[in-house]
Amino acid sequence: MRPLRYLPVWQLSLTKIRELLREPEALFWVFVFPVLLALALGIAFRSSGPQEVAVGVQAGAGAETLERALERAEGLRPVVLDPGQARERLRTGRVTLVVIPGETPTYWYDPTRQESAATRRAVDDALQRDAGRTDVFVADTVEMTEKGSRYIDFLIPGLLGMNIMGTGMWGIGFYIVTARQNKLLKRLVATPMRRSEFLLGQIFGRLFLLVFEVGILLLLANLIFDVPMRGSLLTLGFVSVLGAMTFAGLGLLVASRAKTVEGVSGLMNLVLMPMWILSGVFFSTSRFPEVMQPVVQALPLTALNDALREVMLDGTSLFAILDEVALTAVWGLAAFGIALLVFRWR
Repeated sequence: MRPLRYLPVWQLSLTKIRELLREPEALFWVFVFPVLLALALGIAFRSSGPQEVAVGVQAGAGAETLERALERAEGLRPVVLDPGQARERLRTGRVTLVVIPGETPTYWYDPTRQESAATRRAVDDALQRDAGRTDVFVADTVEMTEKGSRYIDFLIPGLLGMNIMGTGMWGIGFYIVTARQNKLLKRLVATPMRRSEFLLGQIFGRLFLLVFEVGILLLLANLIFDVPMRGSLLTLGFVSVLGAMTFAGLGLLVASRAKTVEGVSGLMNLVLMPMWILSGVFFSTSRFPEVMQPVVQALPLTALNDALREVMLDGTSLFAILDEVALTAVWGLAAFGIALLVFRWR
């Protein structure tokens, strides 16, 4: 019988393991990404004992009585809101359900959110017990089906922002590193072209695809899911272009010195992954604890997603989102400026 080290299967297995260990991208996705994802989602959906669920109580006659009844129930955190606040917080996921006071309470929630049904049962149970016996009344239900207030309406702008970020960074980062590997950048050094002209050319070239990227997603979202577009298309276009230029600048910065595709892939994932999870793409940023909010709100994708949602769903003007616009622009200018300083042709 041949020793184990001479068996083809053994040698091929060792070869595969060595290849894996020499690939920074593979190591990131196999070992680092699952751990970081588990930590981030664990914080967002943390459970330190019974987790309190935010429940809105619409202001009106009987609101305080309902609030006191819900406060006595374990796991519920009621807050009285005026109708406008109730709609906004329910739409953005900051409350899971709104109780509208009346002769019998009305439960207002989005049936497409998985947690809403469980919250409805918990709220109904708490109010039934407070009324003195089980099922003393049958509550009415209002489902959140209005365009602009559903979960799909919350999701589409987040996916648009994530797509702008991903394609901006990957498209530019991969091109620069591939050109560096193939000695193309080395040849460009001999031309009269300045470094700033090359980097700006990469950013402006990226904007050509943005029209199709944004247009197709918005068209499909409207035709298939009836997602509204309440704001100005010019404002949405400006915000999208600004976001694309910002993330193209970040892509330039990440790829400014990377020498291999594997290396830039690992760096890209390190930059992108926190924003995929923290920036409110799939769920509200309010899920993260207060201590994390300064970091979450400072991320460029958070600002871009907030601006896109306000324009698309609320019809907000450009002047009303200047804070988000300014934050996004600062990230882009800073990234491009640093890339100019550290960019390497070879």
